Amino acid sequence: MIDSIKGTLVKKNPTSVIVDVGGIRLGIPITLATFEKIPNPNQPVELLTYLHVREDIMVLYGFYDDHERDVFMQLNSISGIGPRSAMNILSGTDPIEFKKKIIDSDVASLTSIPGIGTKTAKRIIVELKDKFTDQDTGSDLDFLLVSDDKDKIDDVMKVLVSLGYKRSAINQVIKKLVTEDGLDDNIEDIIKGALKLL
Repeated sequence: MIDSIKGTLVKKNPTSVIVDVGGIRLGIPITLATFEKIPNPNQPVELLTYLHVREDIMVLYGFYDDHERDVFMQLNSISGIGPRSAMNILSGTDPIEFKKKIIDSDVASLTSIPGIGTKTAKRIIVELKDKFTDQDTGSDLDFLLVSDDKDKIDDVMKVLVSLGYKRSAINQVIKKLVTEDGLDDNIEDIIKGALKLL
């Protein structure tokens, strides 16, 4: 798998970019969210990628970050949702908000996203809800955390997961600690506080 590419951005539009990588120019489909985050043409750019291979075609899809690529790959694994549909869906929503809608089984909100009807929304929930619930969603907290706290969160997550707790439960406890300034303590005290809440 080609994990990422790095080169000079030659051209961009809301659905695709052209990147010059050592004299080879690659046309890469992207989402609207990635379009809004990457630099202007003639600037260096790096994209995470997913190479889709079929008998008659090879397409390299580009993403600004891991959140978006992860959701794309999960969507692409669902029968009836191909890479093009997955890219269209991601262009109509934020990946983290999309995960939350799935975890909450929010069919109404999902059907408000272009490309998702009621049947598709229900199928997505059935296929992905458990996967997203058990994933490490600590990144949802990024907007609340300074860099030092992110390192603490990673350490606390690892310890609690090793003790057998589900990531979804740990994430809820961390959200509570964040709102109560419970991350000001050292890691040992944070873990003790989290264990009391779990």
